Amino acid sequence: MSAWLPTAPCTPRACVEAPAGVTARAVPRAVLRLTGVVLLLLAGIVLSPLGARIPASLIRRWCRWIVWAAGVRVRITGAAAPTGGLLLVANHISWLDVPLLAAVRPARMLAKSEVRRWPVAGPLTARGALFIDRDRLRALPDTVARIASALREGAAVAAFPEGSTWCGRAQGTFRRAVFQAALDAGVPVQPVRIRYRLTGGTTTTAPAFVGDDTLLASLWRVATARGLVAEVEIRAPIAPGTHSDRRSLAHSAQPQETAAPAWTHTVLVA
Repeated sequence: MSAWLPTAPCTPRACVEAPAGVTARAVPRAVLRLTGVVLLLLAGIVLSPLGARIPASLIRRWCRWIVWAAGVRVRITGAAAPTGGLLLVANHISWLDVPLLAAVRPARMLAKSEVRRWPVAGPLTARGALFIDRDRLRALPDTVARIASALREGAAVAAFPEGSTWCGRAQGTFRRAVFQAALDAGVPVQPVRIRYRLTGGTTTTAPAFVGDDTLLASLWRVATARGLVAEVEIRAPIAPGTHSDRRSLAHSAQPQETAAPAWTHTVLVA
């Protein structure tokens, strides 16, 4: 088994809830939502050569627009440091996690090499992403070194250390390797907790992208769902020097289930 590729027990059949009450009338709305997502992604590809000349605030809004276009409201509490090297780490449930994490702070995404071949998203991710070959254990030290180098240069790097997507009701253990890069670079780690709920507050697995699920099937579930809310809780940063080894740092960053936060400082996109 690859060090980057732990196995999650979640599967579409066992864990994922299909949206209830999908009717023929809901299909045009879903198509419109997916069209909006694709158009925003294409706009990102066109503008991506501008690179650092695009304001970070605009990138954050664009990422929230992608999630909103898919029919999902966004609630964000807390904030990340706007500049300086930073390792952003979050639990992983859905493809929606990527724009949600970028809405916290634009970052170089740590992505599996297969993403390069994805339609639309692949060319966009290829610009600035740090790719990992999860099937080559020998490549792991070089990957950690490249992450540490980016962090030393003042970049934010975003990663999902579980190494696999989970349904949202269960979660995996944070793998330690990526935290070594933060230790080597001497930068803070910012944990982020992502949840998906329905408007009434019930946890839902509809946005999950797990197991042998296809991206198209996951996109369609999100687009046809009603009342989806993505909750993004940005937790306090872990300062460099507070942990001497990657094991304890990974454990400290691991998001534990807590009561739903009071959204006193919330960004809401509806």
